[in-house]
Amino acid sequence: MSASLLAVTFDPGQEGRAVLAAELAGSAEVVYLPELDDTARHEALRRAAVLLARHTGTELRPGEPALIRDARLVQFLTAGVDFIPLRDLPASVPIACNGGGYAEPMAEHAVAMALAAAKRLLPEHAALARGEFNQFAPNRMLAGGVCGILGFGGIGIATARLMRCLGMRIHAIRRSGTTDEPVEWMGTPDRLDDMLAASDVLVISVPLTRATRGLIGARELGLMKPDAILVNLARGEILDEQALYEHLVSTPTFTGCLDAWWVEPVRHGAFRMDYPFMRLPNVIGSPHNSASVHGWRDVALRRAVANCRRALEGQEPQHLVGDDERAAAPS
Repeated sequence: MSASLLAVTFDPGQEGRAVLAAELAGSAEVVYLPELDDTARHEALRRAAVLLARHTGTELRPGEPALIRDARLVQFLTAGVDFIPLRDLPASVPIACNGGGYAEPMAEHAVAMALAAAKRLLPEHAALARGEFNQFAPNRMLAGGVCGILGFGGIGIATARLMRCLGMRIHAIRRSGTTDEPVEWMGTPDRLDDMLAASDVLVISVPLTRATRGLIGARELGLMKPDAILVNLARGEILDEQALYEHLVSTPTFTGCLDAWWVEPVRHGAFRMDYPFMRLPNVIGSPHNSASVHGWRDVALRRAVANCRRALEGQEPQHLVGDDERAAAPS
């Protein structure tokens, strides 16, 4: 096995290939599987020190995952990998998501949604369309409030930095319970109730695992302030769909800002909601497009390739997927 072969499971295009060449700076041989015949593909997979992929479930053929059992790393382009059949990959091979690959645009999206909710932009836009001019109906300041962030990785940290600029105090939960980022409060997942009760804005940016599936249900929503703003950038399944809908109906001062949904085209092949969220005036929805910013694909690719290079050079890669995330992935 060559210690310096990077096998790419997809064609990144001319610009993407230029990103790989610049980031690797000749430190590794690169092969692109789509342009190889079967024999060459198998040889490349056997020799690969690192595999760079978008979706191994669709990009690797039957029997091919076993060929990478000697690899140092499988690196994905996406931050969320819960929809990829990770259990099909050799258990001995480390897997990394692209943690923080799209953090900055997603953080902006979270702030935009929270501001739209606090300033009542959608309800007052609709009122104007009806001929109502509610000039003295109060809106809210985010400054001075608490922004709770559930999942303090790349996205959570980027969001905290922007929210701090608006004058919000940052409360955060991370599995390790530690961070070098300035926060007013930091807790571990067992302190979730405390953060929910304190938050004026709650941003969900935690991965979907067995532990986080259904983490926010009726009890947890009931702990939150009646005028809180909930922003979900992560996965719909972290929230109990029925409980959230019923809470929004019963608490009209509470706002749900949903970028992530329970059934989505990329992960499930269709878009569906089981409750009519978009009929509610206290819901702001977007089609999971918080990362869909022009020109950012190359930035995210560069960050993924940088992690590949760490593994190629014998360093510890970042953003490794834990056993709980592997176990939660589909087979």
